[in-house]
Amino acid sequence: MARIIGGLAVSHTPTIGFAVDHNKQQDSAWSPIFDSFAPMQKWLEEKKPDVMIYVFNDHVTSFFFDHYSAFTLGIDDSYSVADEGGGARSLPAIKGHAALSQHIGASLMADEFDMSFFMDKPLDHGLFSPLSALMPHNENGWPAQIVPLQIGVLQFPIPTARRCYKLGQALRRATESFPEDLKVVIVATGGVSHQVHGERCGFNNPEWDEQFVDMLVNDPQRLTEMTIAEYATLSGMEGSEEIMWLVMRGALSANVEKLHHAYYLPSMTGIATLVLENKSREAPVDVQQRQRDKIALQMAGVEKLEGTYPFTQARSLKALRINRFLHRLIQPAWRERFLSAQQAMFDENKLTSDEQTMLRDLDWRSLIQYGVSFFLLEKLGAVVGVSNLHIYAAMRGETLEEFQKTRNQQVLYSVAGKAKT
Repeated sequence: MARIIGGLAVSHTPTIGFAVDHNKQQDSAWSPIFDSFAPMQKWLEEKKPDVMIYVFNDHVTSFFFDHYSAFTLGIDDSYSVADEGGGARSLPAIKGHAALSQHIGASLMADEFDMSFFMDKPLDHGLFSPLSALMPHNENGWPAQIVPLQIGVLQFPIPTARRCYKLGQALRRATESFPEDLKVVIVATGGVSHQVHGERCGFNNPEWDEQFVDMLVNDPQRLTEMTIAEYATLSGMEGSEEIMWLVMRGALSANVEKLHHAYYLPSMTGIATLVLENKSREAPVDVQQRQRDKIALQMAGVEKLEGTYPFTQARSLKALRINRFLHRLIQPAWRERFLSAQQAMFDENKLTSDEQTMLRDLDWRSLIQYGVSFFLLEKLGAVVGVSNLHIYAAMRGETLEEFQKTRNQQVLYSVAGKAKT
């Protein structure tokens, strides 16, 4: 079974990544940062975790306000570095543990957390700034995989401190019910006190930073009773990112051992580092199997429905390339080119020979079985002039006439708009 061995907490200010990239680790202004990172690096090197569940927030890089979610879980098998305006940092992509991510997603949904999920998005300094100082890396990658959990804390309303703590508790149930033998570390980023906007810009509160860390270790429940406004008052508006640390703390046992804590305030952001080691014990009953049963309950029996292919996260990830290709048919220029230069588009978008054949042959049933969403197939149908009813009939292996006999009304329709005259 997967086992949570401990938790790390660290600020994610871009200062850290800047110092790494410019080899300033020994400069007087930056060296205290890296001194505080050294015990975390040593702990990770000794424990050699297989996976890090990485709690962070994006800074309007890959997640924009036109569709902004509270809790967004990465379910991909790789995550690259985002370009935040001045070019992407020269860091390798980090592998994701897609199977664990997808299991955690299913478990959180079973525990009634309404999650969003993402694939094929680069990640910004919220993740990579501290990561680049925590772990060794080279062109071959990183020594651990990640499960990224993005918390939407920039556009209000945002989750409460209590909800974040409960999310951490649900994360523990999810992780420990994963059947593979994995060593897992929960990493929380963000905070501590800082504000980067308005006339209050530059606000810090070292006294509160110290008290917050102490309460996080010894009395996290009390921190869940505070409002976002109270966090903002004590730690600055952006410092209220501290609620993300409660996700990590909720995922650990009630009793933990604090192995390391340091604090440094160089400029705009209080930089805190923390290592907590789990002190959990196995329950006398199989609570992990109970959680797996809970996860499976809602979909139990679907596998017996012949000719039914649920669009799961695993299928979505497998078919992401072809689904994205078809999704772009909502763009007029893409449609026009699809009709006039199909093979060139297949080649440019690196569709496999099987994917190309299915699209060229309009093999609707095979496309569904492969993992294409039906609601992208109906867009393809609208472009090539095939009605939804033709697609339905083909998937059943019937002619249109045969299929229409099973309907109450013999009509044809599609999602296409009015044809130009």
